[in-house]
Amino acid sequence: MAALQVFPADEIPGQAEVLISGGGPSGLFLALDLAARGIPSTVVEPRVVVDPTRPRAKTTNARTMTHLHRLGLADALRAASPLPVEYSQDVIFCTGLTGETALELRRFRNAFQLVPGRYGPQPECGQQVPQPVLEEVLRAAVAANPLVTFAAGWSVVEVHGARAPHGVVVSDASGGNRTITADFVIGADGGSSVVRRSLGIRLEGGSAALSNISILFRSEGLASAVALDPAVQYWVVGSDTAGMVGPMDRADTWWAIIQGVDADVPVSSEDAGVMVRSLVGSDVDVDVLATDPWTARMLLAPEYSRGSIFLVGDAAHLNPPWGGHGFNTCIGDAANLAWKLAAAIDGWGGPALLASYGEERRPVAARTIRDAAANGKALAYHFADPDLATAGAAGEAARQAAYEALAVKQSEFDSLGLVLGYTYGDSPLVVPDGSPVPPEDAIRYVPSASPGALLPHAWLEDSTSVYSRLGQGFTLLADAGALGGMSAVQVFAPVLDAARRQGIPVTVTAVGPSDDGRHLSDVWGADAVLVRPDQHVAWRGSSAEEAAAALSVAAGWATTSIDESRSTRVDAVLP
Repeated sequence: MAALQVFPADEIPGQAEVLISGGGPSGLFLALDLAARGIPSTVVEPRVVVDPTRPRAKTTNARTMTHLHRLGLADALRAASPLPVEYSQDVIFCTGLTGETALELRRFRNAFQLVPGRYGPQPECGQQVPQPVLEEVLRAAVAANPLVTFAAGWSVVEVHGARAPHGVVVSDASGGNRTITADFVIGADGGSSVVRRSLGIRLEGGSAALSNISILFRSEGLASAVALDPAVQYWVVGSDTAGMVGPMDRADTWWAIIQGVDADVPVSSEDAGVMVRSLVGSDVDVDVLATDPWTARMLLAPEYSRGSIFLVGDAAHLNPPWGGHGFNTCIGDAANLAWKLAAAIDGWGGPALLASYGEERRPVAARTIRDAAANGKALAYHFADPDLATAGAAGEAARQAAYEALAVKQSEFDSLGLVLGYTYGDSPLVVPDGSPVPPEDAIRYVPSASPGALLPHAWLEDSTSVYSRLGQGFTLLADAGALGGMSAVQVFAPVLDAARRQGIPVTVTAVGPSDDGRHLSDVWGADAVLVRPDQHVAWRGSSAEEAAAALSVAAGWATTSIDESRSTRVDAVLP
Protein backbone atom coordinates (compact mmCIF):
# COMPACT_ATOMS: atom_id res chain seq x y z
CA MET A 1 0.00 0.00 0.00
CA ALA A 2 1.12 3.56 -0.67
CA ALA A 3 2.43 5.39 2.40
CA LEU A 4 0.52 8.29 3.94
CA GLN A 5 2.50 11.45 4.57
CA VAL A 6 2.98 12.84 8.08
CA PHE A 7 3.38 16.60 7.63
CA PRO A 8 5.70 18.72 9.79
CA ALA A 9 4.06 21.94 11.01
CA ASP A 10 5.69 24.12 8.36
CA GLU A 11 4.47 21.85 5.55
CA ILE A 12 0.78 21.57 6.48
CA PRO A 13 -1.16 23.24 3.66
CA GLY A 14 -2.39 26.64 4.82
CA GLN A 15 -5.54 26.61 2.71
CA ALA A 16 -8.17 24.04 1.80
CA GLU A 17 -11.35 24.28 -0.21
CA VAL A 18 -12.78 21.41 1.86
CA LEU A 19 -11.24 20.48 5.21
CA ILE A 20 -12.41 17.18 6.69
CA SER A 21 -11.81 16.68 10.40
CA GLY A 22 -11.48 12.94 10.92
CA GLY A 23 -9.98 10.24 8.72
CA GLY A 24 -12.19 7.35 9.74
CA PRO A 25 -14.43 5.58 7.22
CA SER A 26 -16.85 8.46 6.62
CA GLY A 27 -14.12 11.11 6.32
CA LEU A 28 -12.03 8.99 3.97
CA PHE A 29 -15.03 8.05 1.86
CA LEU A 30 -16.12 11.68 1.60
CA ALA A 31 -12.66 12.73 0.45
CA LEU A 32 -12.57 9.98 -2.19
CA ASP A 33 -16.10 10.74 -3.40
CA LEU A 34 -15.20 14.42 -3.72
CA ALA A 35 -12.02 13.51 -5.58
CA ALA A 36 -14.03 11.37 -8.01
CA ARG A 37 -15.93 14.57 -8.81
CA GLY A 38 -12.73 16.59 -9.25
CA ILE A 39 -12.85 18.34 -5.86
CA PRO A 40 -9.67 18.45 -3.72
CA SER A 41 -9.82 18.15 0.06
CA THR A 42 -7.58 18.01 3.12
CA VAL A 43 -8.23 15.31 5.72
CA VAL A 44 -6.92 15.90 9.26
CA GLU A 45 -6.58 12.69 11.26
CA PRO A 46 -4.74 12.15 14.58
CA ARG A 47 -4.02 8.45 14.02
CA VAL A 48 -0.89 7.84 12.00
CA VAL A 49 -1.62 4.10 11.84
CA VAL A 50 -4.81 2.07 12.11
CA ASP A 51 -5.08 -0.08 15.24
CA PRO A 52 -5.95 -3.65 14.13
CA THR A 53 -7.05 -4.59 17.67
CA ARG A 54 -10.12 -2.34 17.54
CA PRO A 55 -12.29 -4.02 14.90
CA ARG A 56 -15.51 -2.23 15.96
CA ALA A 57 -17.70 -2.33 12.82
CA LYS A 58 -17.61 -5.67 11.01
CA THR A 59 -20.57 -5.40 8.65
CA THR A 60 -20.42 -3.58 5.32
CA ASN A 61 -23.93 -3.80 3.92
CA ALA A 62 -25.04 -4.04 0.29
CA ARG A 63 -25.72 -0.32 0.00
CA THR A 64 -22.26 0.63 1.27
CA MET A 65 -20.65 -1.97 -0.98
CA THR A 66 -22.50 -0.37 -3.90
CA HIS A 67 -21.15 3.04 -2.89
CA LEU A 68 -17.65 1.50 -2.86
CA HIS A 69 -18.40 -0.10 -6.24
CA ARG A 70 -19.16 3.38 -7.59
CA LEU A 71 -15.67 4.49 -6.48
CA GLY A 72 -14.02 1.36 -7.89
CA LEU A 73 -13.16 -0.03 -4.44
CA ALA A 74 -15.58 -2.92 -3.90
CA ASP A 75 -13.28 -5.56 -5.38
CA ALA A 76 -10.31 -4.24 -3.40
CA LEU A 77 -12.24 -4.52 -0.15
CA ARG A 78 -13.43 -8.05 -0.91
CA ALA A 79 -9.88 -9.09 -1.77
CA ALA A 80 -8.64 -7.68 1.55
CA SER A 81 -11.41 -9.21 3.66
CA PRO A 82 -10.29 -12.14 5.82
CA LEU A 83 -13.66 -13.89 5.43
CA PRO A 84 -15.04 -14.29 1.91
CA VAL A 85 -18.80 -14.18 1.48
CA GLU A 86 -18.70 -17.89 0.63
CA TYR A 87 -17.36 -18.74 4.10
CA SER A 88 -20.77 -18.32 5.72
CA GLN A 89 -23.87 -16.19 5.42
CA ASP A 90 -25.52 -17.23 8.69
CA VAL A 91 -26.06 -15.96 12.21
CA ILE A 92 -26.70 -18.78 14.68
CA PHE A 93 -28.26 -18.49 18.14
CA CYS A 94 -27.10 -21.32 20.37
CA THR A 95 -26.45 -22.52 23.90
CA GLY A 96 -22.69 -22.67 23.34
CA LEU A 97 -20.15 -23.43 20.64
CA THR A 98 -18.47 -26.59 21.87
CA GLY A 99 -19.32 -29.98 23.31
CA GLU A 100 -22.61 -31.85 23.53
CA THR A 101 -24.38 -28.85 25.04
CA ALA A 102 -23.74 -26.73 21.91
CA LEU A 103 -27.29 -26.69 20.60
CA GLU A 104 -28.63 -24.48 17.82
CA LEU A 105 -31.72 -22.51 18.81
CA ARG A 106 -32.42 -20.49 15.67
CA ARG A 107 -30.60 -19.56 12.46
CA PHE A 108 -30.89 -16.44 10.31
CA ARG A 109 -29.71 -17.13 6.76
CA ASN A 110 -28.22 -14.61 4.32
CA ALA A 111 -27.74 -12.20 7.20
CA PHE A 112 -26.45 -8.69 6.40
CA GLN A 113 -27.13 -9.24 2.65
CA LEU A 114 -24.46 -11.94 2.46
CA VAL A 115 -25.41 -13.77 -0.75
CA PRO A 116 -22.88 -15.73 -2.82
CA GLY A 117 -23.06 -15.15 -6.56
CA ARG A 118 -24.93 -12.40 -8.35
CA TYR A 119 -27.06 -10.27 -6.04
CA GLY A 120 -30.43 -8.93 -7.17
CA PRO A 121 -31.32 -5.87 -5.07
CA GLN A 122 -27.98 -4.06 -5.67
CA PRO A 123 -24.89 -4.44 -7.85
CA GLU A 124 -23.05 -5.68 -4.74
CA CYS A 125 -24.04 -7.90 -1.83
CA GLY A 126 -22.80 -7.34 1.72
CA GLN A 127 -19.34 -8.15 3.08
CA GLN A 128 -18.17 -9.09 6.56
CA VAL A 129 -14.90 -7.23 7.13
CA PRO A 130 -13.32 -5.63 10.22
CA GLN A 131 -13.29 -1.85 10.18
CA PRO A 132 -9.46 -1.62 10.33
CA VAL A 133 -9.25 -3.59 7.07
CA LEU A 134 -11.76 -1.25 5.45
CA GLU A 135 -9.83 1.79 6.66
CA GLU A 136 -6.57 0.44 5.23
CA VAL A 137 -8.25 -0.02 1.83
CA LEU A 138 -9.58 3.54 1.95
CA ARG A 139 -6.22 4.91 3.15
CA ALA A 140 -4.45 3.20 0.25
CA ALA A 141 -6.90 4.80 -2.18
CA VAL A 142 -6.37 8.18 -0.52
CA ALA A 143 -2.59 7.85 -0.67
CA ALA A 144 -2.82 7.17 -4.39
CA ASN A 145 -5.16 10.08 -5.10
CA PRO A 146 -3.49 13.44 -5.87
CA LEU A 147 -6.66 15.37 -4.97
CA VAL A 148 -6.62 14.25 -1.32
CA THR A 149 -4.15 15.64 1.21
CA PHE A 150 -4.08 13.37 4.26
CA ALA A 151 -2.56 15.10 7.29
CA ALA A 152 -1.93 12.15 9.62
CA GLY A 153 -0.78 12.89 13.17
CA TRP A 154 -2.80 16.10 13.40
CA SER A 155 -6.06 16.95 15.18
CA VAL A 156 -8.56 19.75 14.72
CA VAL A 157 -8.74 21.64 18.02
CA GLU A 158 -10.74 24.77 17.07
CA VAL A 159 -12.90 26.10 14.27
CA HIS A 160 -13.32 29.87 13.96
CA GLY A 161 -15.64 32.01 11.90
CA ALA A 162 -19.41 31.94 11.56
CA ARG A 163 -19.01 32.36 7.82
CA ALA A 164 -16.48 31.09 5.30
CA PRO A 165 -13.58 31.22 5.07
CA HIS A 166 -13.07 29.47 8.40
CA GLY A 167 -9.91 29.37 10.45
CA VAL A 168 -9.30 25.77 11.50
CA VAL A 169 -6.65 25.32 14.18
CA VAL A 170 -4.88 21.97 14.03
CA SER A 171 -2.39 20.52 16.50
CA ASP A 172 0.15 17.70 16.35
CA ALA A 173 1.16 15.28 19.10
CA SER A 174 3.86 17.65 20.37
CA GLY A 175 1.40 20.52 20.74
CA GLY A 176 2.50 22.44 17.70
CA ASN A 177 -0.34 24.45 16.15
CA ARG A 178 -1.14 25.59 12.64
CA THR A 179 -4.19 27.36 11.21
CA ILE A 180 -5.72 26.22 7.93
CA THR A 181 -8.14 28.49 6.10
CA ALA A 182 -11.05 26.49 4.66
CA ASP A 183 -14.14 27.33 2.62
CA PHE A 184 -16.01 24.25 3.86
CA VAL A 185 -15.39 22.36 7.12
CA ILE A 186 -16.68 18.83 7.62
CA GLY A 187 -16.88 17.28 11.08
CA ALA A 188 -16.28 13.57 10.57
CA ASP A 189 -14.54 13.40 13.94
CA GLY A 190 -16.76 11.05 15.91
CA GLY A 191 -19.06 11.27 18.89
CA SER A 192 -16.89 13.81 20.72
CA SER A 193 -16.61 15.95 17.59
CA VAL A 194 -14.63 19.18 18.01
CA VAL A 195 -16.37 20.57 14.93
CA ARG A 196 -19.81 19.93 16.41
CA ARG A 197 -18.79 21.50 19.72
CA SER A 198 -17.53 24.55 17.84
CA LEU A 199 -21.10 25.02 16.62
CA GLY A 200 -22.54 24.63 20.12
CA ILE A 201 -24.59 21.61 19.00
CA ARG A 202 -25.19 18.81 21.51
CA LEU A 203 -26.28 15.28 20.68
CA GLU A 204 -29.70 14.46 22.11
CA GLY A 205 -30.95 11.10 23.35
CA GLY A 206 -29.97 8.44 25.88
CA SER A 207 -27.93 5.34 26.63
CA ALA A 208 -28.61 1.68 27.38
CA ALA A 209 -28.91 0.68 31.03
CA LEU A 210 -26.20 -2.02 30.83
CA SER A 211 -22.85 -2.01 29.07
CA ASN A 212 -20.88 -4.49 26.98
CA ILE A 213 -17.27 -5.46 26.53
CA SER A 214 -15.67 -6.31 23.20
CA ILE A 215 -12.81 -8.81 23.32
CA LEU A 216 -10.36 -9.61 20.55
CA PHE A 217 -8.50 -12.87 21.12
CA ARG A 218 -6.54 -15.66 19.53
CA SER A 219 -7.28 -19.32 20.06
CA GLU A 220 -5.54 -22.17 18.29
CA GLY A 221 -8.07 -24.72 19.50
CA LEU A 222 -11.43 -22.99 19.21
CA ALA A 223 -12.08 -23.49 15.47
CA SER A 224 -11.66 -27.28 15.69
CA ALA A 225 -13.73 -27.41 18.89
CA VAL A 226 -16.81 -25.62 17.44
CA ALA A 227 -19.61 -28.19 17.12
CA LEU A 228 -21.89 -26.02 15.00
CA ASP A 229 -21.93 -25.02 11.33
CA PRO A 230 -19.78 -22.06 10.29
CA ALA A 231 -21.39 -18.70 11.02
CA VAL A 232 -20.34 -15.06 10.86
CA GLN A 233 -21.85 -14.57 14.31
CA TYR A 234 -22.80 -16.98 17.08
CA TRP A 235 -25.16 -15.57 19.70
CA VAL A 236 -24.74 -17.55 22.89
CA VAL A 237 -27.85 -17.54 25.06
CA GLY A 238 -26.28 -18.39 28.39
CA SER A 239 -27.42 -17.94 31.96
CA ASP A 240 -23.89 -17.19 33.25
CA THR A 241 -22.29 -15.45 30.26
CA ALA A 242 -24.24 -14.26 27.24
CA GLY A 243 -23.20 -12.49 24.11
CA MET A 244 -21.73 -12.89 20.65
CA VAL A 245 -18.63 -14.50 19.22
CA GLY A 246 -17.37 -14.86 15.68
CA PRO A 247 -14.28 -15.52 13.57
CA MET A 248 -12.19 -12.52 12.58
CA ASP A 249 -10.36 -14.57 9.96
CA ARG A 250 -9.99 -18.19 8.88
CA ALA A 251 -6.93 -18.69 11.08
CA ASP A 252 -7.08 -18.25 14.85
CA THR A 253 -8.31 -14.70 15.55
CA TRP A 254 -11.78 -14.24 17.04
CA TRP A 255 -13.93 -11.47 18.45
CA ALA A 256 -16.51 -11.60 21.21
CA ILE A 257 -18.97 -9.19 22.77
CA ILE A 258 -20.08 -9.98 26.30
CA GLN A 259 -23.48 -8.36 26.75
CA GLY A 260 -25.04 -6.94 29.89
CA VAL A 261 -21.98 -6.17 32.02
CA ASP A 262 -21.46 -3.59 34.76
CA ALA A 263 -19.49 -0.70 33.29
CA ASP A 264 -18.09 0.21 36.72
CA VAL A 265 -16.37 -3.16 37.20
CA PRO A 266 -12.90 -3.24 35.59
CA VAL A 267 -12.11 -6.27 33.42
CA SER A 268 -8.55 -7.59 33.25
CA SER A 269 -7.20 -9.74 30.43
CA GLU A 270 -7.51 -12.74 32.73
CA ASP A 271 -11.16 -11.87 33.43
CA ALA A 272 -11.79 -11.49 29.71
CA GLY A 273 -10.33 -14.92 29.06
CA VAL A 274 -12.64 -16.43 31.66
CA MET A 275 -15.61 -14.72 30.01
CA VAL A 276 -14.68 -16.09 26.59
CA ARG A 277 -14.32 -19.65 27.87
CA SER A 278 -17.66 -19.40 29.62
CA LEU A 279 -19.25 -18.03 26.45
CA VAL A 280 -17.98 -20.77 24.12
CA GLY A 281 -18.51 -23.51 26.70
CA SER A 282 -15.01 -24.98 26.73
CA ASP A 283 -11.64 -24.56 28.42
CA VAL A 284 -9.93 -23.69 25.13
CA ASP A 285 -6.75 -21.64 24.90
CA VAL A 286 -7.49 -17.91 24.87
CA ASP A 287 -4.90 -15.21 24.26
CA VAL A 288 -6.63 -11.87 24.83
CA LEU A 289 -5.31 -9.21 22.46
CA ALA A 290 -7.53 -6.30 23.46
CA THR A 291 -10.62 -5.39 25.45
CA ASP A 292 -12.94 -2.48 24.74
CA PRO A 293 -15.82 -1.69 27.15
CA TRP A 294 -18.68 0.34 25.67
CA THR A 295 -22.28 1.35 26.20
CA ALA A 296 -24.86 1.52 23.41
CA ARG A 297 -25.99 5.10 22.83
CA MET A 298 -29.01 6.48 21.00
CA LEU A 299 -27.98 10.05 20.18
CA LEU A 300 -28.88 12.43 17.37
CA ALA A 301 -27.84 15.99 16.55
CA PRO A 302 -30.77 18.42 16.23
CA GLU A 303 -29.13 19.89 13.13
CA TYR A 304 -26.48 18.64 10.73
CA SER A 305 -25.00 21.91 9.50
CA ARG A 306 -24.63 25.64 9.92
CA GLY A 307 -23.50 27.73 7.02
CA SER A 308 -20.60 25.96 5.37
CA ILE A 309 -19.83 23.65 8.33
CA PHE A 310 -21.32 20.13 8.16
CA LEU A 311 -21.46 17.09 10.44
CA VAL A 312 -21.05 13.59 9.05
CA GLY A 313 -21.31 10.15 10.63
CA ASP A 314 -20.83 9.70 14.38
CA ALA A 315 -20.40 13.45 14.77
CA ALA A 316 -24.10 13.73 13.88
CA HIS A 317 -25.54 10.51 15.31
CA LEU A 318 -24.63 7.56 17.51
CA ASN A 319 -26.70 4.42 17.35
CA PRO A 320 -26.37 0.98 18.91
CA PRO A 321 -24.42 -1.55 16.83
CA TRP A 322 -27.26 -4.10 16.75
CA GLY A 323 -27.80 -4.74 13.06
CA GLY A 324 -24.46 -3.28 11.99
CA HIS A 325 -26.02 -0.06 10.71
CA GLY A 326 -23.87 2.57 12.43
CA PHE A 327 -20.87 2.67 10.11
CA ASN A 328 -23.06 2.12 7.05
CA THR A 329 -25.25 5.08 7.98
CA CYS A 330 -22.07 7.17 8.24
CA ILE A 331 -21.07 6.24 4.68
CA GLY A 332 -24.59 7.13 3.54
CA ASP A 333 -24.12 10.60 5.01
CA ALA A 334 -20.86 11.09 3.14
CA ALA A 335 -22.34 9.89 -0.15
CA ASN A 336 -25.26 12.31 0.21
CA LEU A 337 -23.05 15.29 1.04
CA ALA A 338 -20.26 14.69 -1.49
CA TRP A 339 -22.17 15.41 -4.69
CA LYS A 340 -23.88 18.43 -3.14
CA LEU A 341 -20.57 19.93 -2.03
CA ALA A 342 -19.12 19.29 -5.48
CA ALA A 343 -22.14 20.96 -7.10
CA ALA A 344 -21.84 24.01 -4.86
CA ILE A 345 -18.10 24.35 -5.51
CA ASP A 346 -18.48 23.83 -9.26
CA GLY A 347 -21.27 26.41 -9.36
CA TRP A 348 -24.19 24.35 -10.67
CA GLY A 349 -25.77 23.65 -7.28
CA GLY A 350 -28.62 25.95 -6.28
CA PRO A 351 -29.30 27.57 -2.88
CA ALA A 352 -31.50 24.68 -1.68
CA LEU A 353 -28.92 21.99 -2.37
CA LEU A 354 -26.58 22.03 0.62
CA ALA A 355 -29.42 22.81 3.04
CA SER A 356 -31.09 19.55 1.96
CA TYR A 357 -28.27 17.43 3.40
CA GLY A 358 -29.59 17.42 6.97
CA GLU A 359 -33.20 17.41 5.81
CA GLU A 360 -32.57 14.16 3.96
CA ARG A 361 -30.13 12.36 6.21
CA ARG A 362 -31.37 13.14 9.71
CA PRO A 363 -34.64 11.16 9.31
CA VAL A 364 -32.63 8.18 8.04
CA ALA A 365 -30.47 8.23 11.18
CA ALA A 366 -33.52 8.62 13.42
CA ARG A 367 -35.19 5.59 11.84
CA THR A 368 -32.00 3.54 12.09
CA ILE A 369 -31.54 4.46 15.74
CA ARG A 370 -35.11 3.41 16.54
CA ASP A 371 -34.66 -0.02 14.98
CA ALA A 372 -31.25 -0.63 16.57
CA ALA A 373 -32.54 0.49 19.97
CA ALA A 374 -35.46 -1.93 19.68
CA ASN A 375 -33.05 -4.78 18.95
CA GLY A 376 -30.99 -3.66 21.95
CA LYS A 377 -33.95 -4.62 24.12
CA ALA A 378 -33.66 -8.24 22.97
CA LEU A 379 -30.06 -9.27 23.60
CA ALA A 380 -28.73 -12.76 24.25
CA TYR A 381 -29.25 -12.70 28.01
CA HIS A 382 -32.92 -11.79 27.58
CA PHE A 383 -33.53 -15.29 26.18
CA ALA A 384 -31.56 -17.22 28.83
CA ASP A 385 -33.20 -20.24 30.42
CA PRO A 386 -31.38 -22.86 32.55
CA ASP A 387 -33.30 -25.62 30.75
CA LEU A 388 -32.08 -24.71 27.26
CA ALA A 389 -29.16 -27.15 27.28
CA THR A 390 -30.88 -29.93 29.22
CA ALA A 391 -32.24 -33.19 27.85
CA GLY A 392 -35.83 -34.36 28.06
CA ALA A 393 -39.16 -32.64 27.77
CA ALA A 394 -38.19 -29.57 29.77
CA GLY A 395 -35.23 -28.90 27.49
CA GLU A 396 -37.26 -29.41 24.32
CA ALA A 397 -39.95 -27.05 25.58
CA ALA A 398 -37.38 -24.40 26.52
CA ARG A 399 -35.66 -24.61 23.13
CA GLN A 400 -38.96 -24.38 21.26
CA ALA A 401 -39.94 -21.34 23.32
CA ALA A 402 -36.57 -19.73 22.57
CA TYR A 403 -36.94 -20.45 18.86
CA GLU A 404 -40.28 -18.69 18.77
CA ALA A 405 -39.13 -15.77 20.92
CA LEU A 406 -36.03 -15.21 18.78
CA ALA A 407 -38.20 -14.31 15.78
CA VAL A 408 -38.09 -10.78 17.16
CA LYS A 409 -34.45 -10.59 16.05
CA GLN A 410 -35.19 -10.90 12.33
CA SER A 411 -34.92 -7.18 11.63
CA GLU A 412 -31.40 -7.17 13.07
CA PHE A 413 -30.08 -9.56 10.43
CA ASP A 414 -32.66 -9.39 7.65
CA SER A 415 -33.01 -5.62 7.38
CA LEU A 416 -33.18 -4.94 3.65
CA GLY A 417 -36.07 -2.56 4.16
CA LEU A 418 -33.86 -0.45 6.41
CA VAL A 419 -30.77 -0.74 4.21
CA LEU A 420 -32.40 0.00 0.84
CA GLY A 421 -35.91 1.19 1.65
CA TYR A 422 -35.11 4.62 3.06
CA THR A 423 -36.41 7.50 0.97
CA TYR A 424 -35.96 11.24 0.56
CA GLY A 425 -39.58 11.71 -0.49
CA ASP A 426 -40.03 14.81 1.67
CA SER A 427 -36.91 16.48 0.31
CA PRO A 428 -37.17 19.80 -1.55
CA LEU A 429 -34.90 18.26 -4.19
CA VAL A 430 -37.42 15.72 -5.49
CA VAL A 431 -40.61 16.21 -7.52
CA PRO A 432 -43.41 14.14 -5.92
CA ASP A 433 -45.93 12.56 -8.24
CA GLY A 434 -48.69 11.86 -5.75
CA SER A 435 -48.47 8.08 -6.15
CA PRO A 436 -48.58 5.81 -3.09
CA VAL A 437 -45.18 4.92 -1.69
CA PRO A 438 -44.28 1.61 -0.03
CA PRO A 439 -44.75 1.77 3.75
CA GLU A 440 -41.64 1.77 5.92
CA ASP A 441 -40.66 -1.74 6.95
CA ALA A 442 -37.29 -2.63 8.46
CA ILE A 443 -37.34 -6.12 6.96
CA ARG A 444 -39.29 -5.99 3.69
CA TYR A 445 -37.86 -3.98 0.81
CA VAL A 446 -40.27 -3.10 -1.99
CA PRO A 447 -38.29 -1.60 -4.89
CA SER A 448 -39.91 1.63 -6.00
CA ALA A 449 -39.02 4.51 -8.27
CA SER A 450 -41.18 6.87 -6.26
CA PRO A 451 -39.35 10.22 -6.24
CA GLY A 452 -36.89 10.19 -3.34
CA ALA A 453 -36.46 6.41 -3.33
CA LEU A 454 -33.34 4.52 -4.32
CA LEU A 455 -33.37 3.60 -8.02
CA PRO A 456 -34.65 0.01 -8.22
CA HIS A 457 -31.82 -2.21 -9.30
CA ALA A 458 -32.01 -4.50 -12.34
CA TRP A 459 -29.61 -6.66 -14.25
CA LEU A 460 -29.84 -5.91 -17.96
CA GLU A 461 -29.82 -8.29 -20.94
CA ASP A 462 -26.07 -7.94 -21.35
CA SER A 463 -25.60 -8.97 -17.67
CA THR A 464 -24.55 -5.48 -16.62
CA SER A 465 -26.19 -3.53 -13.83
CA VAL A 466 -28.55 -0.69 -14.64
CA TYR A 467 -26.41 1.29 -12.19
CA SER A 468 -23.51 1.00 -14.65
CA ARG A 469 -25.49 3.27 -17.02
CA LEU A 470 -25.54 6.12 -14.52
CA GLY A 471 -23.30 9.10 -15.14
CA GLN A 472 -21.26 11.08 -12.62
CA GLY A 473 -23.91 13.80 -12.48
CA PHE A 474 -27.65 13.42 -13.05
CA THR A 475 -28.91 10.69 -15.38
CA LEU A 476 -32.16 10.61 -17.35
CA LEU A 477 -32.89 6.92 -17.85
CA ALA A 478 -35.55 6.13 -20.46
CA ASP A 479 -37.09 2.72 -21.09
CA ALA A 480 -35.81 1.76 -24.53
CA GLY A 481 -39.14 0.13 -25.34
CA ALA A 482 -41.09 3.34 -24.76
CA LEU A 483 -39.22 5.62 -27.17
CA GLY A 484 -41.18 4.79 -30.33
CA GLY A 485 -38.07 4.13 -32.38
CA MET A 486 -36.41 7.44 -31.46
CA SER A 487 -33.27 7.84 -29.40
CA ALA A 488 -33.41 8.94 -25.77
CA VAL A 489 -31.39 12.03 -26.68
CA GLN A 490 -33.98 13.02 -29.29
CA VAL A 491 -36.98 12.47 -27.04
CA PHE A 492 -35.45 14.18 -24.02
CA ALA A 493 -33.57 16.96 -25.83
CA PRO A 494 -35.20 19.60 -23.55
CA VAL A 495 -33.37 18.02 -20.59
CA LEU A 496 -30.02 18.46 -22.30
CA ASP A 497 -30.93 22.01 -23.31
CA ALA A 498 -31.84 22.89 -19.70
CA ALA A 499 -28.65 21.26 -18.48
CA ARG A 500 -26.51 23.31 -20.86
CA ARG A 501 -28.20 26.55 -19.84
CA GLN A 502 -27.65 25.90 -16.13
CA GLY A 503 -24.33 24.07 -16.36
CA ILE A 504 -25.76 20.94 -14.73
CA PRO A 505 -24.04 17.66 -15.67
CA VAL A 506 -26.60 15.25 -17.17
CA THR A 507 -26.41 11.94 -19.01
CA VAL A 508 -29.41 10.87 -21.11
CA THR A 509 -29.58 7.19 -22.06
CA ALA A 510 -31.98 4.41 -22.97
CA VAL A 511 -31.93 1.15 -21.02
CA GLY A 512 -33.73 -2.17 -20.91
CA PRO A 513 -35.17 -4.62 -20.92
CA SER A 514 -33.95 -6.49 -17.85
CA ASP A 515 -32.37 -9.91 -18.19
CA ASP A 516 -35.64 -11.53 -17.12
CA GLY A 517 -37.53 -9.77 -19.90
CA ARG A 518 -39.18 -6.99 -17.90
CA HIS A 519 -39.65 -3.54 -19.37
CA LEU A 520 -38.07 -1.07 -16.99
CA SER A 521 -41.10 1.20 -17.31
CA ASP A 522 -42.97 -1.55 -15.46
CA VAL A 523 -40.33 -1.51 -12.74
CA TRP A 524 -40.31 2.28 -12.48
CA GLY A 525 -44.01 2.94 -12.91
CA ALA A 526 -43.10 5.47 -15.62
CA ASP A 527 -41.36 5.66 -18.99
CA ALA A 528 -38.39 7.57 -17.59
CA VAL A 529 -36.67 8.51 -14.34
CA LEU A 530 -34.29 11.32 -13.45
CA VAL A 531 -31.64 9.86 -11.15
CA ARG A 532 -29.46 11.96 -8.85
CA PRO A 533 -25.70 11.50 -8.51
CA ASP A 534 -26.33 9.45 -5.33
CA GLN A 535 -28.57 6.97 -7.21
CA HIS A 536 -31.86 8.25 -5.77
CA VAL A 537 -34.78 9.14 -8.03
CA ALA A 538 -35.59 12.85 -8.33
CA TRP A 539 -38.48 12.58 -10.82
CA ARG A 540 -40.37 10.02 -12.89
CA GLY A 541 -42.73 10.48 -15.80
CA SER A 542 -42.84 10.68 -19.59
CA SER A 543 -42.79 14.41 -20.41
CA ALA A 544 -39.46 15.79 -21.55
CA GLU A 545 -40.53 19.29 -20.51
CA GLU A 546 -41.41 18.12 -17.00
CA ALA A 547 -38.09 16.29 -16.78
CA ALA A 548 -36.24 19.46 -17.77
CA ALA A 549 -38.06 21.48 -15.13
CA ALA A 550 -37.43 18.73 -12.55
CA LEU A 551 -33.71 19.05 -13.21
CA SER A 552 -33.76 22.56 -11.72
CA VAL A 553 -35.53 21.23 -8.64
CA ALA A 554 -33.07 18.37 -8.22
CA ALA A 555 -30.11 20.74 -8.49
CA GLY A 556 -31.51 23.01 -5.80
CA TRP A 557 -32.66 25.89 -8.01
CA ALA A 558 -36.46 25.50 -7.95
CA THR A 559 -39.33 24.47 -5.70
CA THR A 560 -42.21 22.07 -6.32
CA SER A 561 -45.84 21.85 -5.32
CA ILE A 562 -48.72 19.47 -5.92
CA ASP A 563 -52.04 20.84 -7.14
CA GLU A 564 -55.46 19.51 -6.17
CA SER A 565 -55.44 16.85 -8.90
CA ARG A 566 -52.11 15.54 -7.50
CA SER A 567 -50.27 16.27 -10.77
CA THR A 568 -46.81 17.75 -10.50
CA ARG A 569 -46.18 21.44 -11.13
CA VAL A 570 -42.76 23.06 -11.05
CA ASP A 571 -42.72 26.62 -9.68
CA ALA A 572 -40.48 29.49 -10.67
CA VAL A 573 -36.73 29.10 -10.58
CA LEU A 574 -35.24 30.67 -7.46
CA PRO A 575 -32.86 33.62 -7.91
